[in-house]
Amino acid sequence: MNRDGTAMRELTLRAVLLGGLLTLMFTAANVYLGLKVGLTFATSIPAAVISMALLRFMSGSTILENNIVQTIASAAGTLAAIIFVLPGLIMVGYWQGFPMIETTAITMLGGILGVLFSVPLRRALVVEADLPYPEGRAAAEVLHVGAASAEGAAENKAGLSALLWNSVVAAAFTLLTQMKLAAAEVSRWFNVGAGATGVAGGLSFALFGVGHLVGLSVGLAQLVGMVTGWWILLPILTQGASGADVEAIANDVFRADVRFFGAGVIAVAAIWTLLKIAGPVIGGIRSAMAASRARTAGEALAVGERDIPIGWVFGGSLLTLLPIAWLLWSVLAGGPLAGSAAILVVGALVFVIVIGLMIASVTGYMAGLIGASNSPVSGIGILAIIASSLLLVGLLGRGGSADASAAMVAYALIVTGVVFGIATISNDNLQDLKTGQLVGATPWKQQVALMIGVFFGSLVVPPVLNVLNETLGFVGVPGAGPNALAAPQAGLISSLAKGVLGGDLNWTMLGYGVLAGIGFILVDELLGRARKLRLPPLAIGIGIYLPMTVILPVVIGAIGGWFYDRWAERRANPEFAHRMGVLTATGMIVGESLFGVFYAGLVYATDSDAPLAVVGDGFHVPSIFVGLGLFVVLVAMSYARTRKAVATTA
Repeated sequence: MNRDGTAMRELTLRAVLLGGLLTLMFTAANVYLGLKVGLTFATSIPAAVISMALLRFMSGSTILENNIVQTIASAAGTLAAIIFVLPGLIMVGYWQGFPMIETTAITMLGGILGVLFSVPLRRALVVEADLPYPEGRAAAEVLHVGAASAEGAAENKAGLSALLWNSVVAAAFTLLTQMKLAAAEVSRWFNVGAGATGVAGGLSFALFGVGHLVGLSVGLAQLVGMVTGWWILLPILTQGASGADVEAIANDVFRADVRFFGAGVIAVAAIWTLLKIAGPVIGGIRSAMAASRARTAGEALAVGERDIPIGWVFGGSLLTLLPIAWLLWSVLAGGPLAGSAAILVVGALVFVIVIGLMIASVTGYMAGLIGASNSPVSGIGILAIIASSLLLVGLLGRGGSADASAAMVAYALIVTGVVFGIATISNDNLQDLKTGQLVGATPWKQQVALMIGVFFGSLVVPPVLNVLNETLGFVGVPGAGPNALAAPQAGLISSLAKGVLGGDLNWTMLGYGVLAGIGFILVDELLGRARKLRLPPLAIGIGIYLPMTVILPVVIGAIGGWFYDRWAERRANPEFAHRMGVLTATGMIVGESLFGVFYAGLVYATDSDAPLAVVGDGFHVPSIFVGLGLFVVLVAMSYARTRKAVATTA
């Protein structure tokens, strides 16, 4: 509320238009960057920063209006993940291009279901669960500082200064890495007996900042996963592997075997997580239904309790299934699977509802645990393509003509594309709703805003994909040019579909991962009963599944954040000291994220993998020393500056 008691502006036309414009730009940039290097950047925080800068020049702008902009634009960072599935349809020869209607429908319908499925999860996973939501908290701090800086209080000025300083430091360091003057990661690969392993860490301020925000429990759990994957499994699995390139051997075995082990751990940990949160989720649905009845009876609900009415959620979900059924039927019509169209469509719809709800819960929990951009959504994609392929095997069996087998692979990819949209958007929506909870937003307005973001983003995905396919192509596809896009996740997921339908998937490592996951669950439960620091099994699975270059800086950031928080607890104003630590970590994320937006556009404009490089490969060894030394010094300086600001402001 404003000071005069009137309601703050929130879901306004200008917020929708600005959010839509940012979504279009960020989605296009993310699609290109993701296909080029296999990575995308989170868009919530950059959108919040840009929104504050622009809306400040307009009368009556509010923190809630800025929050709507970042909620809409956050869809760009998640919808673009559909590129991890759809290019597979080109790679298997089913599509020659990306048809506008089908591509938009897959992206949009999955995204809308992702929003609807996550609505009843808000009360269980945002309001009641004690999850860190690192990016949600970071975005809220950005919005709070931007809104409060004009008031002139010393604490607000100190917070804004910490945010800006660390943003500039992170962006400047990332610029140096893209100029190749400083290494972006440091690694050392070596033999252990007859096996291979190594140590590798990304010099990423954003990942370090995420580690600070997720806390020691999640950080140490990921450390356990990293040790399990890289320093126990990898030396065993590479025994006797020949070749001089230890790094190539280690990474090949990691992708072929260790990742499947991690996917098995994630699968069993996800099922365990579902069982643990089933009660709160059901309670959340009951609470939402009670709130809907109270609203119908004319009772006034608190702003923070106003979700999209649960009846609308159920009805909207059922209505969304109708165009999904049409989409699937049109895909099958006239093809080798047309005779089985009815059973395939019904089976797929049941699959979308059941698996979609499960995945929405798991990805929402993972977003709360480690953040939306660090959540291993590609791992969920692996499990989804395996499950959808097994569904087809169960309905139609293996074998048949080559055309029928190819059509089954394509159908599995399309069904997975819809489910993947549910996964990515629910992963993002709960993070946004946490931000909204912290700034006092209205949940239903955010939920509607994200649907608007899904609409805008879905429209830009097909034309961008078509331009890239026609000009560059994809690696492994006939006719692809010399600068063909790698699309690594899409290649993996399409290969998995072929593997399941052909019967030659790496079930052994998946099974071992499931057994290990059961062991990790038992350990975590024993630690909980002993009232010791917990090691969430899902975080352990993430630590195994993701590359060490991603996990190690998060672990170091979690440990660094723990030391800072211990120091903050001894200050005269511990709450302010803790908040300054959060803003320090947030600034690290903001700076690298904003630079990511700029860099993605530059890569697209120049069609170069290294458009800012000023030195060649000959400078690689010096860049390692420059990068590592500078990174350590800058992190130390950032925390020293924050501690000094706390001491002088208190």
